[in-house]
Amino acid sequence: MRVGPGDGALLRPADPARPEAPHQVAVDASGSSQFLSALLLAGCLLPGGLAITPTGPVPSLPHVAMTVEFLRGRGVTVDEPDADTPVGARTWTVHPGAPQGGTLVIEPDLSNAGPFLAAALVAGGRIGVRHWPAHTTQAGDAWRWLLPCLGGAVEETREADGSLTLTAVGTGKLHGIDADLSAVGELTPTVAALAALASAQGHASRLRGIGHLRGHETDRLAALEAEINRVGGRAHQTDDGLEIAALPAGARLRPARLRAYADHRMATFAAVVGLGVKGVEVDDIACTTKTLPDFPALWARMLGLPSSASPTSGDRHLSPTETGTSDIPKPVAMPDAAEEAR
Repeated sequence: MRVGPGDGALLRPADPARPEAPHQVAVDASGSSQFLSALLLAGCLLPGGLAITPTGPVPSLPHVAMTVEFLRGRGVTVDEPDADTPVGARTWTVHPGAPQGGTLVIEPDLSNAGPFLAAALVAGGRIGVRHWPAHTTQAGDAWRWLLPCLGGAVEETREADGSLTLTAVGTGKLHGIDADLSAVGELTPTVAALAALASAQGHASRLRGIGHLRGHETDRLAALEAEINRVGGRAHQTDDGLEIAALPAGARLRPARLRAYADHRMATFAAVVGLGVKGVEVDDIACTTKTLPDFPALWARMLGLPSSASPTSGDRHLSPTETGTSDIPKPVAMPDAAEEAR
């Protein structure tokens, strides 16, 4: 039985002589960690369990760690490979057993906090997101180290409930970045938006390890290349990522109507670019409803603008026509990660 893309995944029956032995599966999960996570979730229900060996690299490994942590929290035993095990020889083994019920606290989606935190860097200001989990396997927790690399600062305040308030602080001056984002690929559009704005300040960037983004909601590498170039940037794809060249001294990004490609992260990419480039529009802000239904109103509220100043559907300006880094309000604190970053 095939369980993955192409011909790289084949479920082998358990050894009849050893009924306790796990089934063994080899899967090509190079296009998405979801193939590995899906098998992990199902493996405990098989007699003997399931041993899963990806045939190549697995992107977005924090999502796999999240799956393992969830299973263990439900009483399922999972063995993970050592970090130094070579690619192609790493095996995750899920032991048999019914997951236990119970009460589970669902964390807010930290990746959705990215555009709001990035606003502080672009416009110059402070954005605080409350109820940031003190312990998390989410890829979005990488904002803690990514934002300082891009020219901002991050402050953490411990709250009485043990969670954190994560605050991004910016001055409007951005840095370029050379980063391997293979583990946190969903953060790439916001990182690319900051990198594009940094290019107009004379800084180049290179984003690596994200070739798998070609298979997401849209081909995100092609989309980012096209939209950065549409506003006058100099972006080009590499085999595994994107390079954004510094603009010549005196050159500036220009206003343009950016395409969202029906991809929520491309729409929020445009929102961040629009903070730094006066007159930017996005053709379909409504696609943000996939993960953040109130995005336009939240964006306006963050900037201290009336909600009527932001769009509620496609074919509308994302931010007021007369905005740019020189005249937009400085971002103000966001009230709650559970509300704003869900």
